[in-house]
Amino acid sequence: MSGSDRGEERAPRPKRADARRNEETLLNAAAAVFVTSGVEAPIRDIAAKAGVGTATIYRHFPTRADLIVAVYRYQVEALAEAGPSLLANSATPYAAMGEWIDLFVDFVVTKQGLAAVLQSDDPCFDPLHSYFLERLEPVCARLLNAAAGSGEIRSGVDAYELMRGVGGLCAGAGANPRYDARRLVELLIAGLRRPH
Repeated sequence: MSGSDRGEERAPRPKRADARRNEETLLNAAAAVFVTSGVEAPIRDIAAKAGVGTATIYRHFPTRADLIVAVYRYQVEALAEAGPSLLANSATPYAAMGEWIDLFVDFVVTKQGLAAVLQSDDPCFDPLHSYFLERLEPVCARLLNAAAGSGEIRSGVDAYELMRGVGGLCAGAGANPRYDARRLVELLIAGLRRPH
């Protein structure tokens, strides 16, 4: 066997499009169930939401921790990919930033469902926070820089501080039905506008 043959054997085969779609369906269903019922929700609830049997979930994700990590990473990647796309397709950089922050709020709400487990002693969750910052902080910074460069917002807004602020506003709701985190985040983003 030649060296190139061995290299081909080691390269992972890309998933078929239908397999990727099935996995995305499972991850979206799990995220939705985690938001409403927490990460300890029965696997059968996730399977029902995804329209599959529980064996299908276990085939893709042998443990609950595998599923939780996969949901988290899937959502971070979707958010990281959304930034450049919004910047390219929105009317203004400020509009792109606002749309991305809205998606970030959705992510943070889902992440709150994961918060207890992410802060657990299980070492498989340790790298997730660093991964989150490495992937999303540069995307947020790029959006902020574009909006500042177009003169729509003041310059010098720190991406990490903004993400922490949004996270803090989302975490503040508790069980208070009158607390509207999305509205408060909108006010925060409006406050970044450059005075005319």
